[in-house]
Amino acid sequence: MSSTKRPLSRRTFLRGAGALMALPLLERWGSTAHAAEATLAPRRLAVFYVPNGIHMQKWMPSGTGPAWELTPTLQPLAAVKSDVLVISGLANDAGKPDGDGHHAAGTAALLSCMKAFKTEGTDFHAGISMDQVIARHLAQQKATRFASLELGNDAGRGIGNCDSGYACPYANNISWAGPRTPMAKEARPKAVFDRLFGGLDPGTTQAQVEKRRAYGLSIIDFVREDATSLQKQLGATDRRKLDEYFTSVRDLEKQLEALGQEGPACGVPVSPDDSEDPRAKTKAMMDLIVLAFQCDLTRVATFMLANARSNKVYGFLGLSGGHHAYSHHQFVPSNFDALSRIDRWEVEQYAYLVRRLKESRDAHGASLLDTSMIYFTSEIEDGNGHIHRNLPVLIAGRCGGAVGTDRHLRATGVPIANLYISMMRAMGVPGITTFGSDGTGELPGFGG
Repeated sequence: MSSTKRPLSRRTFLRGAGALMALPLLERWGSTAHAAEATLAPRRLAVFYVPNGIHMQKWMPSGTGPAWELTPTLQPLAAVKSDVLVISGLANDAGKPDGDGHHAAGTAALLSCMKAFKTEGTDFHAGISMDQVIARHLAQQKATRFASLELGNDAGRGIGNCDSGYACPYANNISWAGPRTPMAKEARPKAVFDRLFGGLDPGTTQAQVEKRRAYGLSIIDFVREDATSLQKQLGATDRRKLDEYFTSVRDLEKQLEALGQEGPACGVPVSPDDSEDPRAKTKAMMDLIVLAFQCDLTRVATFMLANARSNKVYGFLGLSGGHHAYSHHQFVPSNFDALSRIDRWEVEQYAYLVRRLKESRDAHGASLLDTSMIYFTSEIEDGNGHIHRNLPVLIAGRCGGAVGTDRHLRATGVPIANLYISMMRAMGVPGITTFGSDGTGELPGFGG
């Protein structure tokens, strides 16, 4: 008896009226053309950075191992607690500056574990970050269309002094492709959306482009005919998955419309705008990461909630002072209260990303979170003392079984570079035995 499924080549885009729209991985492809890939389930990494450290007194779980309990700051993770690994005690001594400049120096070294050369000029020099080591490995395999995504809420200056004699690239980037190559992040969700999902068909005409812009319609409207043709070839599960994908894309388009985001504008500089609502912008960025992973457009993403030393005012939390100013708390209870509100809000945004990934499915029906690592951290522990030890670290997701979750792992004084060695190995990078200036081997207990 022959199969009822006819061969269907792997498609990555829908096309129509000058538009290209990326597609999610579908079950049909997982069982036919991508049978080989099915045995090598993709693994994914997202890095979620927050500036100015954390008020650790309300962050640190008291118990260790599986006996840990959520603290007030970690409470937003209640729905995904079993999917989270808390690691305390990790140190990044490479983040210590020469003199002042703890935020920029710590941020530059955050994922590279290499000391940044102190300069305000263009002769900046740091090290390759662990996410880019992974991205380079995946690029060699041509695993995805984009080797990595670098996202953030604030663009910031690309030159000049941003922190006590440290150049702005140190403060504004956590991802480095090499010692002199910071990966500039994209701070406009609409530009990210167009890059990922709304790219123009190379064969399109200018008239088609102008028509699409003039009508202001959803990209789905332009690829609908192609989508209808594809749906006729799919089973019920894939049709439902495609419908859910279209709904997610349209919801994201509406979010961007509400943000008033404009597309890329050549020659027009983009500067941080305090009037931008970080709640809506962060949600849009998280949704973009989920869809990018779901479509397998990339398997590596980094996100900076704000740049290093950010003094953003979170008025919607009932606060009137800046974040960086509060972080120099001077042990004043009101400053601790403000920091705790900001920390909890930051964890809420991270928890949203984790929940979305847990709810989303890959081509084989598995939760995207099960094949991912979602890493949360900051460049320092405490903003008042500028401490580069006991950094706040969360990892959500099991990365295909490489991470042992629902635990609190103490690793007092261990170089955070050792965690990165474990993470790079979990992502399939071969031959990693050392990393940064002090990484000596894998982090004991990482896998449970």
